[in-house]
Amino acid sequence: MKAALITTPGRIEDIALGEIAEPACPPDGLLVRVHAAGVNFPDVLLARGQYQEKPTPPFAPGLELTGVVEAVGPEAGGFKRGDAVMATTSQGGFAELAAVKASLALRLPAGIPLDVAAAVPITYGTTLHAFTQRTTLAKGETLLVLGAAGGVGLAAVELGRLLGARVIAAASTEEKRKAALMAGAHDAIDEAPAELVQRIKSLTGGRGVDVVYDPVGGDLFDQAMRCLAPAGRILVIGFAGGRIPELKTNRLLLKECSAIGVYWGAFARREPEANRANFARLIDWLKTGAIRPPIWQRFTLAEVPQALASLAERRVIGKAVVVVRPS
Repeated sequence: MKAALITTPGRIEDIALGEIAEPACPPDGLLVRVHAAGVNFPDVLLARGQYQEKPTPPFAPGLELTGVVEAVGPEAGGFKRGDAVMATTSQGGFAELAAVKASLALRLPAGIPLDVAAAVPITYGTTLHAFTQRTTLAKGETLLVLGAAGGVGLAAVELGRLLGARVIAAASTEEKRKAALMAGAHDAIDEAPAELVQRIKSLTGGRGVDVVYDPVGGDLFDQAMRCLAPAGRILVIGFAGGRIPELKTNRLLLKECSAIGVYWGAFARREPEANRANFARLIDWLKTGAIRPPIWQRFTLAEVPQALASLAERRVIGKAVVVVRPS
């Protein structure tokens, strides 16, 4: 089968379209003919050899996908050949066929485009887990979203608004701030670290925000800690800015605030039923149009290097999607 292959991790541009053996259908899983796969920052890290999980080359990146079930393992109940599904996996989404665990797959109802659904699992799954299991984002609270025009950032804007929070989006350019406002943010500000605290004080009457959603890290995390209201929470989503910040715990003490790690992949494996309940909500919202995953650009399987480079260079607003099997 055809796949976008990493043979020697190190450089994004070295990913190449090639042939690899078709995966076997796992006993507890599904073999899926891939229609589309979402592009995520861990794919960039996999290409560079910097991700915490290091598959044996050659392999295809791609951690979320949609497609049609080709085969069902004997221990995988609830699915049949021909079902449209969305799924997550540790690798292999940028390929014609992918093997996935049944516990990490969900059937999609008719009417949801597969390329749109491919933009949902990781970004929206991470965000809903953050807002429901890791903390409870309550109606009327103020939420600050950093990196608000990226995939997880815009998901946080949408879900934060849907859950009844006042959403302040921080992004680096006017174009990105406009995208955040279109996604439902009440306010959008420049995320330059030097001015962040003053901007938040101005918007909140000096009180600060109840929750910070931070997929960026680095200097922004340092300043966002100073933006928290008493008893506020900062959700640590990732480190797209490149630097893993060090936490000064005296700030937690003085404001009685909390720093909370969010690792959705581990949660999905550890608590599959709770994860499926989250995704039932997401699929309902997707059907009704309450959430509208913003697709920045669609790429072919041969264009995976360009898709990952766009993400690495912070040009993507929302999600990039690789369409493996056009309709």
